[in-house]
Amino acid sequence: MRSQIIQIGNSQGIRLPKVLLEQTGISGDVELEVLDGGILIRNAAIPRSGWDEAFKAMAEHDAEDTAENLPNEFEKKEWQW
Repeated sequence: MRSQIIQIGNSQGIRLPKVLLEQTGISGDVELEVLDGGILIRNAAIPRSGWDEAFKAMAEHDAEDTAENLPNEFEKKEWQW
């Protein structure tokens, strides 16, 4: 599929066909990455996405499995039981 670079104010842009956006699920904010000979467009990462599912999964496990109850590096080196 071909498209043209167009003038948009003082910048330039490209119109993306609706069908491409629907097929890729791209919408809203996007991230652009320069690759050899091209530009990659992808959905922008959403900060803290997936945290709700992670917290629910943690709540379903026993208290013994939480990070609070696992020894950290300080406890391994500094504490003697």
